[in-house]
Amino acid sequence: MFTDHTVETAPAASRGSMERVVSVWGRLPQVVARMAESPHALDGFLQLSAMFESTTLDPHSRETVILTVAVRNQCHLCIQLHEAKLARLGPAPEPERLEGIRRFTHQILAASGAVSDEDLEEFFAWGYTRQNALEVVLGIGAYTLSTLANRLTRSA
Repeated sequence: MFTDHTVETAPAASRGSMERVVSVWGRLPQVVARMAESPHALDGFLQLSAMFESTTLDPHSRETVILTVAVRNQCHLCIQLHEAKLARLGPAPEPERLEGIRRFTHQILAASGAVSDEDLEEFFAWGYTRQNALEVVLGIGAYTLSTLANRLTRSA
């Protein structure tokens, strides 16, 4: 149903983003080729994910947020990619802390953001900050876009 676009067949507004992905990854992933159908969706995801990567959350915590969203949304491709990325990071210095961010991510999703003060206090007790709480929301937004688009386009 969705086209595996190449840089040449994609909408003109998607081509620059696709070329940048190819220059970084060395190839054009199918998820990008299909998301290119909408330049806005493609650029939105690429920009949001880049912003999320630049947050103050450590890499293990970021990958935990991503995997939590991917598992919830049943995006098997994202699960595979981000489990591999997490494995490449090596053992987390504080693995139990990742359980705290995983639970907090679930709480945000379940409560549509309206988590309790107790949930926030528990998150802070793991050493996370108010800034980190909002960064989790950014990650949820970026990877909800990705996982749902991947499932819609049958990339996942």
